[in-house]
Amino acid sequence: MLLFFEVITMIFVGIDVAKDKYDCCILDSDGTIRADCFTIPNNMDGFKSLLQTIQDCSQKSDKIKVGLEATGHYSYNILGFLLDNDLAVYVMNPLHTNLYRKSLSLRKTKTDRVDARTIATMLLSDVDLKSYTDTAYHNEELKSLTRYRFDKVRERAKLKQSVSRLVTILFPELEKLVPSLHIASVYALLSEYPGAKQISEIHLTKLTNLLATASKGRYGKDKAIQIRDAARTSIGSVMPAKFLELKHTIKLIRELTSEIDEIEVSIQKIMDELNPPILSIPGVGIQSAAMILAEIGDFSNFESPDKILAYAGCSPSTYQSGKLTNCYAHMEKRGSRYLRYALYNATKYVCHWNPVFAEYLAKKRAEGKHYNVALSHATKRLVRLIYALQKSGKAYLVAA
Repeated sequence: MLLFFEVITMIFVGIDVAKDKYDCCILDSDGTIRADCFTIPNNMDGFKSLLQTIQDCSQKSDKIKVGLEATGHYSYNILGFLLDNDLAVYVMNPLHTNLYRKSLSLRKTKTDRVDARTIATMLLSDVDLKSYTDTAYHNEELKSLTRYRFDKVRERAKLKQSVSRLVTILFPELEKLVPSLHIASVYALLSEYPGAKQISEIHLTKLTNLLATASKGRYGKDKAIQIRDAARTSIGSVMPAKFLELKHTIKLIRELTSEIDEIEVSIQKIMDELNPPILSIPGVGIQSAAMILAEIGDFSNFESPDKILAYAGCSPSTYQSGKLTNCYAHMEKRGSRYLRYALYNATKYVCHWNPVFAEYLAKKRAEGKHYNVALSHATKRLVRLIYALQKSGKAYLVAA
């Protein structure tokens, strides 16, 4: 009786990503070149040509691995295409591929064709590489949204500073009459009447109605009288150019706020689908949680919470030379600034709403540590908690 065993061959596809083209190389498990370095254009015809070449170089039973470098937005489209066609994709750190290429040869040779073959060879030799999943691909959507929101919020913050500066010039007394300059009623007032002189000339009924409508009934006639009287005795300057700048700045802030709201709706939809355990921690909000998850990605890529801290640039740096060692270690701040921002921001709220963390922060402060230093200790503790929850999939249990 004859037994036939199906021979399964591994096929390794290396792709070097560029803006307008991709250089590719295909090897098998013996290191034999199935398709020497060839170039495809960055369009659908090129993608289909690559897929056809892979199919021509393999059998249905063969296992195919495709590798490419993480090159930012240039790799998004080809990555999505490969995943949609059920191919196992491995995204590599360019630093690792560069070191691997140098280890293969003493010659300083770097071309796109060489890089494609290097990536294919790395796939052949490194069995510990983890494939890029659909989850990881869609995680990029969350990362894009959270970073986009971060930039928009920062842009709005700068504009708010401009509003404060302009009000100091045009109607400095106003700031003491309201809890904040950046509320709907103040923006509504300054959009119509950007200076003290204009406000002083408004009919009281009109001013009262404007404030009442914008504040949803919080402010009425008394506040209108208070603001108008202050405007009549104001030291504010009459500067038409500044009036125009203030009105336009408020308009931009409103537009940015509308855009941020739209971004947050998209983030909320993704977070509702994920429903991550991190949200069970008192004080961790949707936006902070979304940015933390987006920046960390797959928690299995990190062996311990300390690795995440290092990735965020929250690990203390140490300087030692000969007999000299620095006495005060400072944060490295070399990692992901987005993750570092999200972790510190989340820690502030957790220390406010979570009694356990509030007590821990107070303890560190009692030891004589500066607030920021004490907060960094609390951040480390929070990262350990987040790591444990996300790895276990269990929600945080609030102590009774």
